[in-house]
Amino acid sequence: MITNFEEKDSILHQFIGEMRDSSVQTDRMRFRKNIERIGNVMAYEISQTFEYEDKAIETPLGATSFREVTHRVVLATILRAGLPFHNGFLQFYDYADNAFIAAMREHHKDGSFHIQANYVTTPNLDGTVLIISDPMLATGASAVKSLELLLENGTPKVIHFATIIASSDGIDYLRRAYPEVHIWTGAIDEELTGKSYIVPGLGDAGDLAFGPKM
Repeated sequence: MITNFEEKDSILHQFIGEMRDSSVQTDRMRFRKNIERIGNVMAYEISQTFEYEDKAIETPLGATSFREVTHRVVLATILRAGLPFHNGFLQFYDYADNAFIAAMREHHKDGSFHIQANYVTTPNLDGTVLIISDPMLATGASAVKSLELLLENGTPKVIHFATIIASSDGIDYLRRAYPEVHIWTGAIDEELTGKSYIVPGLGDAGDLAFGPKM
């Protein structure tokens, strides 16, 4: 299943527009804040798919109840660009357990690349609702590699993959590998460059959020 926020008007469009706008995205703090705010919006939307039950509580003036989430939530993100996105989710799911994956492209002389993942930390995932956040879903290779590594540590009840901008190719690749994953995206762009960057996209989300790397 795919939820594309581009299909419905909301404040999310403004956040994404500022992230794409080259005259605005030079403000790193603003860029990170927009990623975080999109995480807030998606966290709320995804929460509507959770299972809930009534829980009785006492207020200073009497008894009442509220609806409480019944299952464990695990938030996972792909370093480094995913950190502000992850934080946006964590502000809503403050009770969640957390997982982190360090995955990056290792480029070859012929222009191809493979995904190198050299760090994974995660709790047991059996029976959980797993939410993976990564601002960009380009080829889908990082997403699939990350899922492979995470699922070595248990079988979630439900898996959500949240991204801000996805390519059609990336969505197709992820769906072929893991058709059970529910994909949430702020926008879908059709084109990838020869080096597998999304067009029009927004550039390198990690560099824009935290500065250029060697």
